[in-house]
Amino acid sequence: MANPKEKINLKNPWHLLATGFGSGLSPVIPGTMGTLAAVPFYLLLAELPFSVYLVLVLSAALLGITICQKTSDDMGVHDHGSIVWDEFVGFWITMAVAPVVSWQWLLAGFVLFRFFDMVKPWPISWLDKHVHGGFGIMADDILAGVMAMISLWGLGYWLGW
Repeated sequence: MANPKEKINLKNPWHLLATGFGSGLSPVIPGTMGTLAAVPFYLLLAELPFSVYLVLVLSAALLGITICQKTSDDMGVHDHGSIVWDEFVGFWITMAVAPVVSWQWLLAGFVLFRFFDMVKPWPISWLDKHVHGGFGIMADDILAGVMAMISLWGLGYWLGW
């Protein structure tokens, strides 16, 4: 069987976005590399008014259903590891509660999101196994982002950040 990554064409805008501008093509820990690639975009988004931030993240999530579905279809594999647009959106959701941009909030948000995305505690694991297509690819990372966001808010409150 051919390598599904060989079907990726970064000149295709769906593929470019789905792979996080190529970050998901990393041969090691593509999800983590995708989340890391989402950080500079978060830094740009964080400069916007909160309402605009939320609209853009919601739009990215909704568009992500199509981005991930088209790329998954082109690759012939459901939720291939190189598809990391869902990590971008999940991380941006996590960071929505950060009151300021600082290395502490960034590091904590990054670690919490990666934890929930990799460990997939219930109900994230249920979504991952039972919801398919572009919506399924996005749904588990959106929920991981929400759970990480709640944890980040609690950690920030507890530490007095």
